[in-house]
Amino acid sequence: QVQLVESGGGLVQAGGSLRLSCVASGRDFSAYSMAWFRQAPGKEREFVCSFLWSRGPAYYADGSMEGRFTISRDNTKNTVFLQMSSLKPEDTAVYYCAAVPRPTRPIRVVDYEFWGQGTQVTVSQ
Repeated sequence: QVQLVESGGGLVQAGGSLRLSCVASGRDFSAYSMAWFRQAPGKEREFVCSFLWSRGPAYYADGSMEGRFTISRDNTKNTVFLQMSSLKPEDTAVYYCAAVPRPTRPIRVVDYEFWGQGTQVTVSQ
């Protein structure tokens, strides 16, 4: 059974940084695509970034997050990280880790099979 557990969210001032973690368990994730999504109050869940667990570069959403967010992983700990810097109040959202057993780095919510419970990030002025 796949489990994804996020942590690292919290309250931070604008301009600050946070690093989110997602611990994955229950499978060999080498053939999986992993991703981060976020959902702000009253808005749809949106794609942040995705990558293949085993290889290759990450793919990031265009726009306001570009250049400020970086995804990485620690294979020894089965953990995916999202490093966020220069945070803005509009980055306030619940951030979710997602996984799917396909090596295609999809960007749509419907393409992901497994989800974590989310971690709240709040950026104050």
